[in-house]
Amino acid sequence: MLIRVERLEDVAGIAAVLADAFGRPGESKIPSEVGLVAALRESDSWVASQSLVAVEDDLIIGHCLCSRAFVDETPMLALGPIGVRQDWQGRGVGSALVRQAIDIAIDMGEELIGLLGDPAFYGRFGFVAASDLGIESPDPAWGGAFQAMQLRDSQGVTGCFEYAAPFLGVG
Repeated sequence: MLIRVERLEDVAGIAAVLADAFGRPGESKIPSEVGLVAALRESDSWVASQSLVAVEDDLIIGHCLCSRAFVDETPMLALGPIGVRQDWQGRGVGSALVRQAIDIAIDMGEELIGLLGDPAFYGRFGFVAASDLGIESPDPAWGGAFQAMQLRDSQGVTGCFEYAAPFLGVG
């Protein structure tokens, strides 16, 4: 498996992965994650080096995205969506994508990554409840599922996490 940065010719393959990963059996509706990634791609929040694909035999099997977010006025990253084709789930593809996204964020000098997800999955990478770091969730109902990882030793930034505008339409 190869993990690399998205290329122009990958757009349709990424949409297919997200549709497969987030689609519901028997439902023809396109999952909101497909539109979210397309909207982020067209926004100022797009971080090209953080749109990663996992490829096996020229087939895109997974996708992970970090986009620009803020804690108050300080730039951060938001991880997600991340999707893996159903026939490839449970084989470490998602974990490899998350690890690569974290490594790139560190190389970029980013301070923090925030995400909404399963603490049992993301905790193994070092994510903790964002509130433990003084980061307020955009929605208090998310509780411990809203997580963050501090990437640099610093004074730490505290305040309210703000996703990019395209996330506002997801629901």
